[in-house]
Amino acid sequence: MTRLSGTALHQWRRQLLAELPGPSSGLDWLLDLEAGLSWQLLQASQLHPERELQLRCGLDHLAALWRRHCSDQVPLQYLLGRCPWRDLELAVSDAVLIPRQETELLVELAGDLVRATGSTPRRWADLGTGSGCLALALARLWPSSEGWAVDRSAEALAIARANAEHWGLPGARLHWCSGDWWAPLAPQAGSLELVVSNPPYIPSAVVDALEPVVRDHEPRLALDGGVDGLDALRCIIGEAPRMLAPGGWLLLEHHHDQAKAVVELMQRAELVDCRSAADLEGHARFALARRERP
Repeated sequence: MTRLSGTALHQWRRQLLAELPGPSSGLDWLLDLEAGLSWQLLQASQLHPERELQLRCGLDHLAALWRRHCSDQVPLQYLLGRCPWRDLELAVSDAVLIPRQETELLVELAGDLVRATGSTPRRWADLGTGSGCLALALARLWPSSEGWAVDRSAEALAIARANAEHWGLPGARLHWCSGDWWAPLAPQAGSLELVVSNPPYIPSAVVDALEPVVRDHEPRLALDGGVDGLDALRCIIGEAPRMLAPGGWLLLEHHHDQAKAVVELMQRAELVDCRSAADLEGHARFALARRERP
């Protein structure tokens, strides 16, 4: 535990940002998650700099993390080994994509569909689960349902399973499957009432041009969607009519400029009610469609 005044903290913060420039929001996030100093307390300390603050760790430890983040471009989430997402705090490593805020909307879209139909899905799946963020959120949303979380990375599945255990999710209702997309789910063909996926969708050339903090550290397997970014999306959509239950829904995240192409893929697969949904900035980032009922 470290105790210091607001004056001392803000002086340290200004000096560190002057020495190693970076987004101040990142340093504030580090203060919140690692030191336990919330943004609200940080703001209040500017109004009352004389008040004593308590940090869970020392300033030298925080400075070392910030220096590595700035010099080596390592994501802070990987340095800490955890990431807040929705109402969860998830373990992460460079074996999994860092859960993004916009992906939270896939859970909201799924919840909206269920409320609109008035029928909770009994069987659902998350393709390319990574850290398990979507699978955990859906399992908590529908505790009586049965879910399958798929990933081809053994390291990612181990992290997802550990996150589920940490949050007390029963293994009998949440199954972890190793393999590519639909392949491990052959026994569930035609019975899945809802499927979500945040697959790799960034075109290969765009991945190469990303900021080093993403390009050099997050798993390319979870980023690179092929030449046009649609390789995984084509696979998922193409098999959806066979894997979904009649009336079952498919919800996908995609790149900000792929809405038209993804909806057309859904239409060509003879899915119905095909449409886009916007992300937090108003960009068409998600696509929804369902298998037609007989």
